[in-house]
Amino acid sequence: MGEPKAMRIALSLLLAASSLAAQSLLVLSKGDHTLSIVDPSTRQVLARMPSGPEPHEVIASADGRMAYVSNYGGNNTITEVDLAAHKTIGAINLGALRSPHGLAFAGGKLWFTAEAAKAIGSYDPGSKTIDWIMGTGQNRTHMIFIRQDLKRIVTSNISSGTMTFLDLVPPGPGRGPGGPPPGPRLPDWNETVVTVGPGAEGFDVSPDGRELWAANAGDGTISVIDMAEKRVTATLPSGTARANRLKFTPDGKLVFVSIINGPDVIVIDAGSRQVIKRIPTGHGAEGIQMDPGASRVFVSCTPDDYVAVIDPKSLAIVNRIDAGKQPDGLAWVAAQTSARR
Repeated sequence: MGEPKAMRIALSLLLAASSLAAQSLLVLSKGDHTLSIVDPSTRQVLARMPSGPEPHEVIASADGRMAYVSNYGGNNTITEVDLAAHKTIGAINLGALRSPHGLAFAGGKLWFTAEAAKAIGSYDPGSKTIDWIMGTGQNRTHMIFIRQDLKRIVTSNISSGTMTFLDLVPPGPGRGPGGPPPGPRLPDWNETVVTVGPGAEGFDVSPDGRELWAANAGDGTISVIDMAEKRVTATLPSGTARANRLKFTPDGKLVFVSIINGPDVIVIDAGSRQVIKRIPTGHGAEGIQMDPGASRVFVSCTPDDYVAVIDPKSLAIVNRIDAGKQPDGLAWVAAQTSARR
């Protein structure tokens, strides 16, 4: 009598497992205004949805069910996409927060930069509201990093040539007479502005959390910042005039740097801090996405309309992905619910 019950349990577990698709790569097409879900193993496009105008960056929610696309270029929207249903939901209206660009997902919320407003903000998918805004006072606040404990935020500011560090100050008791009303004090942030190179744009934090490397598009240098001391400890030549995006490999040993209008992707040994390889990619590259399994590096070769798949061991292009014209922003989906039937 126990066998049918055991079979039912096994069947339910199988169905639950089958409702989750394999890990996926998200690819934005600036030319087609689409977001594609790509199987990174077969390189096949599984679905393609409208992305809204001027799609530049994309991020997936922690559960892999939703994606968010920043609509850059003076727009004030972030497009919301249901990855499970393969359907564009609509646009999140940011009001006066224009030119959204950098995106991150942490603490159940979407975090974004608003370049034209010199600000960053967070969007709560549960309440469907923008529940926090903070000004940076810096020009063209572009990319964003959120520590998973939500105690530190870092942004790059292109025209100011700076990085902004925001560190959370824990709430404490009210000061009573002569100050704020008695009662709990709301959290505050301490802001530190670190001068780097001209045109600071793409950046990444090392896997051990000790260093931040920023690509300076104005002169092609790389600024290395000590995360604890919040100061530049080294400025590295990259061998190019315009570094665009920058990513560490998951093991922290290599750093990949794309060039927006150059012929190759630069690979730097993080230990020696020397350029060890220049990988020909065509006429320019933008977005970079690491496979968390450390087996592949994906690079958007925007002018040539393909995504390069690079082997981090041989440092050679081993495949290409065709996911629309002018690919740019890339994101990884750790787990994705299958399309509803």
